[in-house]
Amino acid sequence: MIVGKRSFRLSAIALALVVWLPQGAASAAAPAPVAAAGAPAAGIAAELRTLAISAAAVPTRGSRPYDERDWLARFYIARAYAPAWQDRGYKQASAALSLLQNAGVHGLAPAEYNVDGLARQLADPAQRTSARFDAGMTQAMLHYLADLRVGRVKSEYHTTLPDPRLTKTDPVEQLRAALLSQRLDQAVAASEPRIPLYRRVMATLASYRKLAEQPFAALPALPDGVKKLEPGAPYAGVATLRARLVQLGDLSASAAAEPPAKAGIYTEALAEGVKRFQSRHALNDDGVIGAGTLAALNVPLTRRVRQLELGLERLRWLPDFPDGRLIAVNLPSFRLWALELGPGAKNPLIEMRVIVGASAKTPTPLFVGSMRYVEFNPYWNVPRSIEKGEIIPKLARDPGYLSKNEMELVPLGGGAPVSTVDADVLDGLRAGQYRVRQRPGPRNALGAVKFAMPNSDNIYLHSTSAQGLFKRGRRDLSHGCIRVENPLGLAKFVFGDQPQMTPATIDALMKPAPMKTVGIKTPIPVVLFYSTAVTDREGLALFPEDVYKRDPALEKMLKVRSDAIALAH
Repeated sequence: MIVGKRSFRLSAIALALVVWLPQGAASAAAPAPVAAAGAPAAGIAAELRTLAISAAAVPTRGSRPYDERDWLARFYIARAYAPAWQDRGYKQASAALSLLQNAGVHGLAPAEYNVDGLARQLADPAQRTSARFDAGMTQAMLHYLADLRVGRVKSEYHTTLPDPRLTKTDPVEQLRAALLSQRLDQAVAASEPRIPLYRRVMATLASYRKLAEQPFAALPALPDGVKKLEPGAPYAGVATLRARLVQLGDLSASAAAEPPAKAGIYTEALAEGVKRFQSRHALNDDGVIGAGTLAALNVPLTRRVRQLELGLERLRWLPDFPDGRLIAVNLPSFRLWALELGPGAKNPLIEMRVIVGASAKTPTPLFVGSMRYVEFNPYWNVPRSIEKGEIIPKLARDPGYLSKNEMELVPLGGGAPVSTVDADVLDGLRAGQYRVRQRPGPRNALGAVKFAMPNSDNIYLHSTSAQGLFKRGRRDLSHGCIRVENPLGLAKFVFGDQPQMTPATIDALMKPAPMKTVGIKTPIPVVLFYSTAVTDREGLALFPEDVYKRDPALEKMLKVRSDAIALAH
């Protein structure tokens, strides 16, 4: 294991180092002095041993998703403590620094890898032969490979168990092999997340960094007394609005300028550009400028750059998915993508709108799991929280509520379902002796199909008869489960490798009938992730609102890590 090391392993490494160290070196409280230029190899080896012991003794920083304490020891023990970066011309060190200086393309900060300090040491003949420089280069590259692999801070997906990505791909072994083959760039590329969305967001980040270098002027407020600006109304910010829409690609730069007679008027042509902008920002795409749209138009592009950097960090949290099908849902974007991973895959195969849990009461949890079966014409087993908060109060006012809504009570101790509610039955429901379920049919909250992915939160995907809700920009409206816009299309994707589940068969199963459960031949990985900056299949940047207010918490964790690294350097 590479993460979450047991203390006995570190103790064993430390003991081995003590045996090999010169007498008295093991008790040093700090690393030995840096060797001068031309120091004998044995001296550097001793200093590298000391540095490795020092690294193993440093407490693990709580914000990191990995435990790197034995990395230096394992790296240098295998090479008998010979320096790793003192090849002729220092080509490997130069190549590594070039890679680290380019960390910004991944939304990472080169300063966190001490790039400037290492560059100064490399330029100084006295320092580049030192053990401190050699160990510093090794640590920087190991951290860079691990950060790309799993992210810089612990994610919502992490448990107390070791992260399996770092047990499968050990950064120590990865760096050792890359140095032998002299292909450090391949080690970096292999550490990047495999999900296709990652590269798309990287490209968007590069584009928005260039946009952020351009002058940015805030749009003026709406006219006094105007809460919503409709096409045809006067607006002092027309010229700025047009420039902003062109800058962001929501209005063609070649679009004809408005004639003088319409100067200062919010025209239909500008409204079309605003609709595209609204669609990308999870706003009602009606072309009407209200407070929400105006606020989104006035977000500085430097903030959009930061959102994209946070988005890349969140994508690094995701586990490696095997080649094959994948269903991914970005909660704040209210979008689902059905993907194929592997060589030659064209993605996504399906994209659709979704409805997620309401931010105020029932936010949808982040989740990684597998879709294993599909229920056609499902029962809706009402969660206990909804029973207590909604069903029981309604039953107390109206004993006929169950029959009006095609619901029934199922005794937990066994027996036939109950549809008639009296005082005793209601007391039993309050006491948890029954559970509420809704029968299949047109009134069923799950609609015609439920896509099941067993989990402790009882979260799943399902259809809905309330199709009009998908026209809204902001769609955090559910009790936590995810309603999908195109359930038939998703079902066809899910059963794509089961010939007997033809489109006609699936269509027939979704018509009113008794419930039927169909297993999925090869379970499909499902990930519910969270990012306020993603890129769709057309290359369009999407910046939904931070509906669950997760960005500030991530910013805080990253700052804690950055501050800790700055102190260490």
